[in-house]
Amino acid sequence: MPTTVILDALPGPIELDLDQTALIIIDMQRDFLLPGGFGETLGNDVSQLQRVVEPLAALLDAARAVGMLVIHTREGHLPDLSDCPPAKLNRGQPSKRIGDPGAFGRILIRGEYGHDIIDELAPLDTEVVIDKPGKGAFYATELSKVLADNEITQLLVTGVTTEVCVHTTTREANDRGFECVVVSDCVGSYFPDFQRVGLEMIAAQGGIFGWTAPGTAIIPLLNGRAPVEPAV
Repeated sequence: MPTTVILDALPGPIELDLDQTALIIIDMQRDFLLPGGFGETLGNDVSQLQRVVEPLAALLDAARAVGMLVIHTREGHLPDLSDCPPAKLNRGQPSKRIGDPGAFGRILIRGEYGHDIIDELAPLDTEVVIDKPGKGAFYATELSKVLADNEITQLLVTGVTTEVCVHTTTREANDRGFECVVVSDCVGSYFPDFQRVGLEMIAAQGGIFGWTAPGTAIIPLLNGRAPVEPAV
């Protein structure tokens, strides 16, 4: 029989089938989180994102301990930028653009040091890493197939930034029939107001896009079950 737990969440409790739940960690990349990286060159306070690292690392450890499917994503582009449309490349007036030399290599280019995930959350060799060219994790990626192959119906959504890639992925997942819990202390924004409103939008109107709950509520539920073998 499936192992189910009841998570106290907003706008109300949700029953999670842990055998059909995956942890998705969105874009916890050096370019976005480290001082001197792309995020900081845009004028952002990267410490707002760094506060997510410790609670997310704790949730990741708990998910790994029970054999939950873990999926990491990285936003970035091919070295020739053929998958980066001009509308994205040329938007705004940043001091540096995608593909320009940065503190950690060419900005948001696959294979560069800055494109990769921070050391504290480095994927295991057995974990899925999705390279995505857009904000959402479903667009132009193999994510749908990975979830279907593993019979996943529910997602614990974490990562950065709350109002951009986290929101986009959650909305994409919602349209595809997945139940999403956005883990409130494991997502982050450069802008505190966006963080607050972004979380409120998820659970508004009776959970229009999903549920929100902190990792501190989820981890004890994971610790209370026996380890299982993840699907391959």
